[in-house]
Amino acid sequence: MTERVLVVDDEEAIRTLVEYNLRMAGYEVETAQEGLMALEMIAKGNFDLLVLDLMLPGVDGLELCKRLRQANSKVPIIMLTARGEEIDRVLGLEMGADDYVTKPFSPRELVARVRAVLRRKADEPAAPVSIVGEGELYRVGDVVLDSGRYEVIVRNELIELTPREFELLHYLLKNLDRVVSRDQLLDGVWGYEYAGDTRLVDVHISHLRDKIEADPKNPRYIKTVRGVGYKFVRGE
Repeated sequence: MTERVLVVDDEEAIRTLVEYNLRMAGYEVETAQEGLMALEMIAKGNFDLLVLDLMLPGVDGLELCKRLRQANSKVPIIMLTARGEEIDRVLGLEMGADDYVTKPFSPRELVARVRAVLRRKADEPAAPVSIVGEGELYRVGDVVLDSGRYEVIVRNELIELTPREFELLHYLLKNLDRVVSRDQLLDGVWGYEYAGDTRLVDVHISHLRDKIEADPKNPRYIKTVRGVGYKFVRGE
């Protein structure tokens, strides 16, 4: 099924540019020029992703994003903004946006980000896995990850992970017992800009095993699926 994208921007030239490039990439695209129109379209139809300008007349992009998240909408949102200040990007992400692109942007970059966000959405489990507890606590065997505290405990000892190692472990736990490819890990942990650099995944998996496995050469949890990728299992 073709994925549907709603592009919301008050500049006709931007709408036309984004619509053309997304259609060329194989997506079904509709457009809106202001926030209220977008809300009406979202209420009437199912969209797989929104490309949303920050500065809109009436209901702006931040307010639109906020309303959607308050209504428990899970549709991924990529913010477009002409502003370069960090605070604007942070506000957008805090309101629930999944990614952002700063104008002027490369259409190729935007399409890559759309693909990455939609791929991450497709990779997510349809329902919460059983290891998720209150406060996003993951417990598998003697491995515990607390995403709220940003802590990992293995065999009752607090271990130190780099931010990237933590996110890699978090991603594997969210997909417990499911095989995830190296490309999926690159998209989900590093982002689209590292596409194709699968050696990066292998190196970090090796470091992660050294820190959490009792015997890294005979791993109990992080299994290699030859020719595909990795999976975190419940242990033997």
